[in-house]
Amino acid sequence: MTAAESGAMARRATRAHASQPGAAAADLDAARVASALYAAHYQSLVRLAALLVHDSGTAEEVVQDSFVAMHAHWRRLRDCDKTLVYLRRCVVNRSRSVLRHRMVAARVAPHPLPDMPSAEQAAIRLLERAAVIDALRQLAPRQREALVLRYYAELPDAQIASAMGISRGAVHSHIARALAALRCVMQRGELQRTCHPGGTCAPTVRRLW
Repeated sequence: MTAAESGAMARRATRAHASQPGAAAADLDAARVASALYAAHYQSLVRLAALLVHDSGTAEEVVQDSFVAMHAHWRRLRDCDKTLVYLRRCVVNRSRSVLRHRMVAARVAPHPLPDMPSAEQAAIRLLERAAVIDALRQLAPRQREALVLRYYAELPDAQIASAMGISRGAVHSHIARALAALRCVMQRGELQRTCHPGGTCAPTVRRLW
């Protein structure tokens, strides 16, 4: 997504709300915050979404839609920190929706024709060759989300809980179970020697992002 496309997206969202009373000032604030957050976090949010949906093109759409939703809810947010939390939550929720839609579509059409790969998709496929990414795909969705948010996004438990819509205790449980499952998967693969028999693969996950 280019800067011009980002500006066009913000302008579309602004026009959608400009007819409401008092919308002009709020939309101006929202546009400024959206531009700042885009510059600082867009690429990292796309990489986060790509790890969840396994497709860079879809990941960009997920993040773009999240920015539009953030703009639409700006009057309720009106805080940069809250807005970033909202964006992460949107990315996680919309990624879940994409995966659910794929599951339904796969039942209807189990053998769809593959899309022509883009340059971005080729880059993601290079990343997916890593054994850690292959192992992550074998985890339950919530376990995978928890590990990605902890070891890729490097979020604390409170922010992971907010992004996933669960309690901090549930975050601890998902991460513990995910690390145990990941260790078993990786011990069966080429990275077995990087995991200590009595420990977890957390250092390996962090190092290979």
